[in-house]
Amino acid sequence: MKSPHYVIRGLFTVLSILALTFGSLCWAADEDKESDIAKRLDTSANVLNEIMGAPDSGIPDKVLDDAKCIAVVPSLVKFAIGVGGQHGKGVATCRTASGRWSAPAPITITGGSWGLQLGGQATDLVMLVMNDNGMQHLLSSKFKIGADASAAAGPVGRHAAADTDWKMKAEVLSYSRSRGIFAGIDLSGAAIHQDEDSTRLLYGGKMVSFKDLLNGKVLATKDGEAFVGTVQKYAGPATRTGEAKPATTTSDQK
Repeated sequence: MKSPHYVIRGLFTVLSILALTFGSLCWAADEDKESDIAKRLDTSANVLNEIMGAPDSGIPDKVLDDAKCIAVVPSLVKFAIGVGGQHGKGVATCRTASGRWSAPAPITITGGSWGLQLGGQATDLVMLVMNDNGMQHLLSSKFKIGADASAAAGPVGRHAAADTDWKMKAEVLSYSRSRGIFAGIDLSGAAIHQDEDSTRLLYGGKMVSFKDLLNGKVLATKDGEAFVGTVQKYAGPATRTGEAKPATTTSDQK
């Protein structure tokens, strides 16, 4: 019969191995999450490049020039048949007081009866906030399209902006792309929230508020630079005036 000393030592060895294994799995999971947000940013930039690569069937330049904020949700997931079964993760950026585009803010979009318009296919979404009122709703980090902010399907094509009705009707213009077909879509009923987990991953473990991100108080990380640069390319140059500062938390400010 083994002595208690050997039994305890054996149990300690087993527990140490389990702890190391669990730690490695958690570290790998965190790395996967970090790569997911980086991939989301790159894919969002690619979606804009591909859409704007066909100007006759893309977002009119005039609409982009007037946009206060731009959000892209690549590859929306439809997890249930019928209404209310849509879920997607994307990123948003807004024009700041200095004229530059802000660091990207991770977002989620859920719900709404608009799923029937998508035909069950993998779909990319683009949303443009067109005025200050709509921007304030977005800065709240939680709002419902059609209830808190008026919405409409965005005009498509180089000459579509000649019809200025969209300026008076909607705070949010929205578009979808599925199987290569790009068109305006009404996203009424969809809820937009800040993706807090992805925000922490993107900004070094710190929780940064929507307002700080979208008002330009935080510098874009290396992972976010390509997305912001792509938005700037199609929606007007950013000025170089003003200073931004690194991400801070409430505890940092005390």
